[in-house]
Amino acid sequence: MPAYPRRLPAALLLGGLAIGGQALAAERMPETMPETIDERIDTAHHDLRLERVATGLEHPWAVAQLPDGSFLVSERPGRLAHIGEAGEITHLGGVPEVNARGQGGLLDVVLHPDYGQAGGEHDWVYVTWSQAGSGGTATTLSRARLEGDALVNVEELFVQDRFSGPGRHYGSRLAWLPDGTLLMSIGDRGSHPPRAQDKGDHAGSVLRLTETGEAADDNPFLDDAGALDALFSIGNRNIQGMTVAADGRAWATEHGPLGGDELNLIVGGENYGWPEVSLGVDYSTRRPIGADALPGMRDAQYIFEGRFAPSGLAEVRSEQFPEWEGNLLAGGLRSERLERLVLDGDAVAESEVILDGEIGRIRDVRQGRDGALYLLDDDARGSLYRLVPAD
Repeated sequence: MPAYPRRLPAALLLGGLAIGGQALAAERMPETMPETIDERIDTAHHDLRLERVATGLEHPWAVAQLPDGSFLVSERPGRLAHIGEAGEITHLGGVPEVNARGQGGLLDVVLHPDYGQAGGEHDWVYVTWSQAGSGGTATTLSRARLEGDALVNVEELFVQDRFSGPGRHYGSRLAWLPDGTLLMSIGDRGSHPPRAQDKGDHAGSVLRLTETGEAADDNPFLDDAGALDALFSIGNRNIQGMTVAADGRAWATEHGPLGGDELNLIVGGENYGWPEVSLGVDYSTRRPIGADALPGMRDAQYIFEGRFAPSGLAEVRSEQFPEWEGNLLAGGLRSERLERLVLDGDAVAESEVILDGEIGRIRDVRQGRDGALYLLDDDARGSLYRLVPAD
């Protein structure tokens, strides 16, 4: 088990102390953290209390809870925050040097599924980030160990095959499958949507990798001479929510263009259609993009209403929310909504809006090790929030 970063007192504010080449700072936090934002939010099955666990995060992107109950939160400008029980923030050294322009920066963060087990062999923190290189930027996967106030033994595991501009549509969600392989989404990068149909290009896809970043040896396109080995699915515009359910199936929420935001069941070898199939329209002309459906391309399981702009997805598996067991919770950016989706097999049988503007743009949704639900808002002074039963 690695040593965790020392926790700076909430009232202490450090400036200019360099550790691992980066500034270390503790945000001044109210003494009342966690702070109750809404004492009671009524829903169809559970009344909820909304709490703010920590604040002062700059465009937070993803949250992972460590075995000791503290949190790692990635901040898009390139900082990784460690948040203690009282909401105190320590920024860690050793973070890769990201290209924090547009939608790029430090993106997802997850732990190895065996993190915290005896011996510490699998105590790895995985992060995705936008790396600058010749021709633009590329979505990158790295892993590191957490020691003291820094990431150490940082390893670059995977880099998208093509550096390109502009600085958007990195995708970049991670999710572990039961067999120990890692799913990683990469967006179409925004400049040339047909890249998502090119099996010789990582853009617009979901990848399936080993824990050390190689292509899994039974990936679905290995027999296709024109396909990259790491590909698991293609035709994905920009997945920013992904989770693997208790039954081992992978679900993802994906940005459409203008409207047409999707929930997809990610199946190896499938083509999800973008840009040949879409229920959204062009930003400028407001004309439909592609067909509603085409042979050989998999339809979405659910289309979100309006401009939902999905980011963050979690399956509920918690004794605190027994009536939501197996439901999906999807966060929305532009919509500022948290939506509950009830599954019936592969279909969405019903939906319910849980939050509607209470915390602003929702960037990430996770269930914690403690069974509570955690959310991040996408803001220049963002926060980590928690949903728990009201009583």
